[in-house]
Amino acid sequence: MEEIIQFGQDYMLWALLTVPLFVLLYFYSVARRKSQLNEFGDSDLVKYLMPDASISAYRWKIILLIMGWGLIIIGAAGPRIGSKLKEVEQKGREIIIALDVSNSMLAEDIKPSRIERAKQLISRMVDEMNNDKIGLIIFAGDAYTQIPITDDYPSVKMFLATTGPEMVSKQGTAIGSAIELAIRSFPSDEQSIKNDESLKNKAIVVITDGENHEDNAIEATKAAQEKGIKVYTVGLGNPNGVPIPIKPGSTTKRRNKDGTVVVSKLNEKLLIDIAREGDGAYIPANRINGLIEELDKLQKTEFKKKVFADYAERYQYFLGFGFLLLFIEAIILLRKNPFIKRINLFNS
Repeated sequence: MEEIIQFGQDYMLWALLTVPLFVLLYFYSVARRKSQLNEFGDSDLVKYLMPDASISAYRWKIILLIMGWGLIIIGAAGPRIGSKLKEVEQKGREIIIALDVSNSMLAEDIKPSRIERAKQLISRMVDEMNNDKIGLIIFAGDAYTQIPITDDYPSVKMFLATTGPEMVSKQGTAIGSAIELAIRSFPSDEQSIKNDESLKNKAIVVITDGENHEDNAIEATKAAQEKGIKVYTVGLGNPNGVPIPIKPGSTTKRRNKDGTVVVSKLNEKLLIDIAREGDGAYIPANRINGLIEELDKLQKTEFKKKVFADYAERYQYFLGFGFLLLFIEAIILLRKNPFIKRINLFNS
């Protein structure tokens, strides 16, 4: 079994950058000291006048100080070794969320805005998950993978918080492209493709206002359904239409080239058709509990996950040797030891 080294407080390792600084300071002090002695007088004469001065002692004090400091930093970072490899079986679902980040999602018919409400819904979904895997795709005029499918929920919520229309260069609403990318984003497993039962744990959740301008979303949904992947839709917005601000919180509305105010409407019919074709369900934004209930109906299949467990802490060795080196450095004198000078093993 291969062992792995981890650090409990790996941010402490940044302090190791001070070690090269100490080395540079050492060479600078040596050069400065030599320059000062040369200014004082002839080097041989200076050595004669300071017979007890020990150059090697100074050098060893610096070496011990740097080594001790480095070991203490490593110890403070909490090094530990994974002493056991466990294969854990977990039952869960694989869900990829496709979030619409087009400009129309800035509309404020749902407070604080469509996109902010969508992010709140996703965050709540993540809080309800246990042993499930989740991925995040953002789309506007094209679709992009924001987070590959993972069980790292904190990372999902961290990336979700920074998601917005400014992250995409091409505007529009390409729901079909988002669904196609989601299909490709599921881990490929030939055995699973042959076994329809094992595919009932996969789902795509499209969160959008449904204003599809770019592609054929129904055809993409059929492709997902053929692979046993269910497609759910969540609709945000007012079917009657509302203006779109030029940026979050702005009172200035977007206008067309002819000067007319751009109005965005919720296209519920398309979202219902997608959900029906994808063997899923259409959920209005105010019924998020309904989406969670629908996802709970998905079959949970077993995932095998290898994890290192039972870590053996090793910080004490680094701290112990580090403080020992600093103690030795502290008791070394810059003068030659008079007792050691008297020892001469080669003369009778």
